[in-house]
Amino acid sequence: MQAANKGAFEAGGVSVGLNINLPDLQTYNPYLTEKFGFDHFFVRKVMLTYASEVYVYFPGGFGTLDEFFEIVTLVQSKKIRKVPILLYGSDYWEPLLDFIEKTLYQDHKAIDESDMKLYTLVDSVDEAYNFITTNVAC
Repeated sequence: MQAANKGAFEAGGVSVGLNINLPDLQTYNPYLTEKFGFDHFFVRKVMLTYASEVYVYFPGGFGTLDEFFEIVTLVQSKKIRKVPILLYGSDYWEPLLDFIEKTLYQDHKAIDESDMKLYTLVDSVDEAYNFITTNVAC
């Protein structure tokens, strides 16, 4: 997250931090123009839902997966407008995307084929940049 904040900050843009207040102190990075702290994950996720024109997910833990599935579900169910969703790093994301395709789509018919087009996998900063500049109007 700090890298994204640093890029926005150095480009003169708005750089927002939405932190969760945890027992082990989580600090804000120095590249924020605005910062907000939340006591509950669900409130932070609601704020994240309306905060971006594009979502870029890097390899992470349960929180990253939770946020990705929340956004993709909201877009899929048309609860929020369609927002570009990027997944960065094939090594990390391909096993999960294979599971989604095989288990959710093929085996259980729990999603539509079009649902797997709600996100885009990229492997470089240039790919991400080109996708964003082509698909996001800020």
